[in-house]
Amino acid sequence: MKNLILISTLLATLLGTFGTFAQETAAPSEIAAAVEEASELDTGDTAWLLTATALVLFMTLPGLALFYGGLVRAKNVLSILVQCFAVASVVTVLWVLYGYSVAFSSAGMEEGVVNFHSFFGGLDKAFLKGVTVDSLTDTIPEMVFITFQMTFAIITPALIVGAFAERMKFSAMLLFSVVWFTLSYLPLCHMAWGGAGALFDNWGVIDFAGGTVVHINAGVAGLVACIMVGKRKGYGVTALPPHNVPYTVIGAAMLWVGWFGFNAGSALGANGTAGSAMLVTQIATGAAAAVWMFIEWIKNGKPTAVGLATGAVAGLVAITPASGSAGPMGALLIGFASSVICYLGATKLKHTFGYDDSLDVFGVHGIGGIVGAILTGVCADTAFGGVGLAEGMTMGSQVLAQTGSVLVTVAWSGLVTAITLMIIKSVIGLRVTDEVQNMGLDLAEHNEDAYSR
Repeated sequence: MKNLILISTLLATLLGTFGTFAQETAAPSEIAAAVEEASELDTGDTAWLLTATALVLFMTLPGLALFYGGLVRAKNVLSILVQCFAVASVVTVLWVLYGYSVAFSSAGMEEGVVNFHSFFGGLDKAFLKGVTVDSLTDTIPEMVFITFQMTFAIITPALIVGAFAERMKFSAMLLFSVVWFTLSYLPLCHMAWGGAGALFDNWGVIDFAGGTVVHINAGVAGLVACIMVGKRKGYGVTALPPHNVPYTVIGAAMLWVGWFGFNAGSALGANGTAGSAMLVTQIATGAAAAVWMFIEWIKNGKPTAVGLATGAVAGLVAITPASGSAGPMGALLIGFASSVICYLGATKLKHTFGYDDSLDVFGVHGIGGIVGAILTGVCADTAFGGVGLAEGMTMGSQVLAQTGSVLVTVAWSGLVTAITLMIIKSVIGLRVTDEVQNMGLDLAEHNEDAYSR
């Protein structure tokens, strides 16, 4: 009951911060339009998307696995790597069976109309029915688009494992990932990128590469999960330092490089939008890392490697929704703002409420995603050097639309996560015993040891 009260308080704080939402209607998003419109195959676009797909997969394996793995204790590093690897494997299968269809099928949708299919796609493409080597999504093979979007579906539940690292059963983690992927990731992906008639598309929301779909979605799930699973044994009493900071820095560097595929790849072509997305991604990330470094330097007397790495990830997260619409100065604003606010989220907010978000999934991805999603409405405007807003939209109405998408994502992900974990807890339990935590999850859950002793 105390956990549910804490979750409710945190969600209420977030929802109250952003006020009310008024619905607006605007043109479909760039990604959704690309899904709907077919054209001739372009080999340059195809080559870029093949490369971008590999870069996004590289973000999870080994980028995220190493970033998280270095932050936990030595006795738990393999458990993090196994969880990331297992999620990638299982989500690949689910994406082919029904995930792609539920996320991107346009069956039953009508532009400007809100119905069941504004939230869930149909099953007409389940088992990849009708997809052939000749099928196109805009100017690239549909099979490449399917694989590109699969890598987004892989990294999103993998992000969540950092919130309950070092204490959740592997079986519970895997079951949670399957249910959460089905009931949270797929519908939010469809709302944002499902095309004309999808909820966020009807509202004119700009989410170029996954601020709501990936980062807020995973960040809120991580917050709810870490509260419901409970704190690590010894949290707040004994030091729980990272066991291998070089792993973390290497992993962050891999994420930084891979993120160009994440953001620039979302242009679905080798074009000016991709080039702009690459530039603003670099600017925002560099700015956020530098700001985090100086905050630590001023506050603690010394900058840290973990701080630089975390600041970089905060900037990468925040620029994601705006990467197709913000200009260079907007990227600087997003990088600066995300670093300051995420730093406060990962330190002050966490300590105030007392939850054990082990690797700051909510502090970086949740808060960074919220900052980026809302500032997208500002930075996309030509007054801030952006590419401009859709016809009929003003900066105020765009910010309102962005805020509405944030609120829906927070509520949807939070509710799905809480209900899923309550059911799993009643069936198989969520956390390992204190004895297993003392031994380490590597040996207890996987019968392996990362380092010879």
